[in-house]
Amino acid sequence: MRTIRTLDELREQIGKEVAISPWVRVDQQRIDLFAQATGDHQWIHVDQERASQESAFGTTIAHGYLTLSLLPDLMSQAVTLPPSEMSINYGLNKVRFPAPVPQGSMLRARIKLKDMRWLPAMAGQPEVRVVELIWESSIECDGMSKPACVAETISRRYDRIQ
Repeated sequence: MRTIRTLDELREQIGKEVAISPWVRVDQQRIDLFAQATGDHQWIHVDQERASQESAFGTTIAHGYLTLSLLPDLMSQAVTLPPSEMSINYGLNKVRFPAPVPQGSMLRARIKLKDMRWLPAMAGQPEVRVVELIWESSIECDGMSKPACVAETISRRYDRIQ
């Protein structure tokens, strides 16, 4: 776990790999729960028998969006940022899924801070400071040469100026 104590310390990390998360397993139960939550029941994800016989992967694979959805948890296990009144996922600039995630795989994230900038005060709330962080994350699948997911994510932190 990497601990960043101040925003100034965080700013020093721009362009650098900030942290690497612990490994997490993506088992069939997790895949099935994601399919249930999203309504995406495509056989390559949920039909183990058919996937073993017909899929080029020889087994079921995780949904790409399941892999992407693990990023907030992987990041929270890898790096602690300075306290903030509120932090939100603001969006994504780019996402790719270069390699499949076979069920039972172990994943981890390599996290790099691409940019950090202060935004103008919120309309009607000049006392609120907004900091935007742009992260480059690569989710590795143990034993695979290509990453399972590469994503550029944007988060925003909101704090009252004291």
